[in-house]
Amino acid sequence: MVAAMPEWDPEVEVDVATARALIGSQFPELASAPIRELAAGWDNVVHLVDERWSFRFPRRAIAVPGVHREIEILGRLAPNLPLPVPEPRWIGVASDAYPWPWFGAKFLAGVELADSGLADGSRGPVGTSLGRFLRRLHARGLAARVGTTLPVDPMRRADMGVRVPFARRRLETVAAAGVWQPTSAVERLLTEASGLPPSPRTVIVHGDLHMRHVLLDEGGEVSGIIDWGDVALGDPAIDLSIAYGSLVGEARGAFLEAYGPIDGLTELRARVIATFLAAALLGYADDQGMTSLRQEAVRALARVVA
Repeated sequence: MVAAMPEWDPEVEVDVATARALIGSQFPELASAPIRELAAGWDNVVHLVDERWSFRFPRRAIAVPGVHREIEILGRLAPNLPLPVPEPRWIGVASDAYPWPWFGAKFLAGVELADSGLADGSRGPVGTSLGRFLRRLHARGLAARVGTTLPVDPMRRADMGVRVPFARRRLETVAAAGVWQPTSAVERLLTEASGLPPSPRTVIVHGDLHMRHVLLDEGGEVSGIIDWGDVALGDPAIDLSIAYGSLVGEARGAFLEAYGPIDGLTELRARVIATFLAAALLGYADDQGMTSLRQEAVRALARVVA
């Protein structure tokens, strides 16, 4: 029997040689620039060109609509936000050599929060920065100002009828792998949220804001927010999950002080989304042998019910 392909395996692999050929054919001025792979995730791979430009290539067809949205919205969104985000400058088009759109943006330096090793007690400045950032991103009227036609929660992240079962399945997988032990607190959280109605609020959301998409500088300050492939309109809880998966104690308090009050139902949805993301990242990290990410995801599952 042939084993099923892991869901994060690429459908199209873009290695350094392929990226060099694609970039050189469409942007000759970069043809001779040095290039190296910077990072890879489930859906995209990023190559750094001339140590200045990060080029993002989809690895799976499911990511292509998100790349279109990034190209459409990020340049207009960036001036409205208090932290750096990628702004597409080099827009690659589909060709016989590669079937999907791709783009290059100014490189945002930093280490992923998941890999930073930053202790919970030192995350106060991170909480403040993220709270201010999401307050601006979620501002009423921003969608109208930037003139976007983003879809409404296409991944159904805030639909508890979908997200609670998804979270349970992810948790069952990591528990079966022996990398997480089920707790009554997490089960109570999922049970409490299972019948929640949808939120009446709709704002611009990053859509996938977690520990791998927040960059920190050497001083532990937030230096950028990356990977906007799930940018959409939706419930603020989709992004507020970062406050429950990556922050706890005083750092979470700093976030809430900067962001503003969050009602109880929004908080509950945010905690469920954080649980789902942590479990999904834990399964990925365990499969890929990513020790720092695995450890941070385990801690996130503890923070979410704290």
